[in-house]
Amino acid sequence: MKIAIVCYPTFGGSGIIATELGKGLALKGHDIHFFSYKMPVRLNKHFNNIFFHEVSVFDYPLFEFSQYEISLVCKLYETIKYEKIDLLHVHYAIPHAFVAYLVKKMLNEEDIDIPIVTTLHGTDISLVGKSASLHPIVKFSINKSDVVTCVSNSLKDETINFFSIKKEINVIPNFINFKKKKENQKIRSNFADKSDKILIHISNFRPVKKVNNVFKIFTNLRTKINAKLILVGDGPDRSKIENICRNSKFRDDIYFTGKLESIDDLLSISDLFILPSEKESFGLVALEAMSHGLPVISSNSGGIINEDKVTGFTSNYNDIEKMSNDAISILSDKILYKKFSDNALNKAKNYDISRILPLYEKIYNNLIKF
Repeated sequence: MKIAIVCYPTFGGSGIIATELGKGLALKGHDIHFFSYKMPVRLNKHFNNIFFHEVSVFDYPLFEFSQYEISLVCKLYETIKYEKIDLLHVHYAIPHAFVAYLVKKMLNEEDIDIPIVTTLHGTDISLVGKSASLHPIVKFSINKSDVVTCVSNSLKDETINFFSIKKEINVIPNFINFKKKKENQKIRSNFADKSDKILIHISNFRPVKKVNNVFKIFTNLRTKINAKLILVGDGPDRSKIENICRNSKFRDDIYFTGKLESIDDLLSISDLFILPSEKESFGLVALEAMSHGLPVISSNSGGIINEDKVTGFTSNYNDIEKMSNDAISILSDKILYKKFSDNALNKAKNYDISRILPLYEKIYNNLIKF
């Protein structure tokens, strides 16, 4: 098959999943055409059958704002027509699903029918889509897609309830490339002594991630256990959190790394993953942490796959005291830690790309068949 994939090129879950999906499909012999305004961060290896089409935004004095959507429509129309693309898979409802609809209508004028698959990832529904001004176009775009998928049952329910969607929504969870990882002692020594525990949080530092609560959980734990905290990522709340940390007596125990192309090295040296988000549609980073055998302390909101008392502990997102005590319990009890660690590894194996990729291929084949 020749498959066009539209995604954001950033470090967020939607861009990572879209890119890894395309790479996985390419390894199975499909021709993959990526479309974005810059090279996706995970598209860092050459494939003979992966092609990247940069969407250049034109500058014209009459237009005050970026014309990304118009440029994307033109690029997709041109490429699908001349490369004879079989299927268009867009990640994120707005603007990509609506762009896909426009492209489909343009191609229909030339007797070309391109099936559209739209994958919903979370914030396109829970934040962007709930803007009153965008509600009609999100609903329209979802209903006009040939197939809609989303990453969790909670996101499916939210989408159906808020937008009154009648179309079937297929739940296909996020995935990872599961493989055994080794701890890099040299890297670990840069952050902590052998006797220290390492807590890690990875996010886009948006208010919904509650990174300030990560800091509070750590400081509560730090009074009982020698530990370090690694904060990976960047975003709106980073400066505020950095200022809070600088004024803490534990400031020398906290590290900010910024955005990283690969998080495996830091996960491999860590002992516990913290994700107290107010809302998560899936929580891909929690799955990546579990693939390293890390127990998880998380909120119980949305579709986070952390299982209470099995792979870690869950709590209400603002229950800092419970999360702190749970973190202390895990790191103070070797038997409990091993139980959660083993369970986390076993659960992560169920989300290997080899199990998830065929679900997408089945959808593609059914669409192209008809």
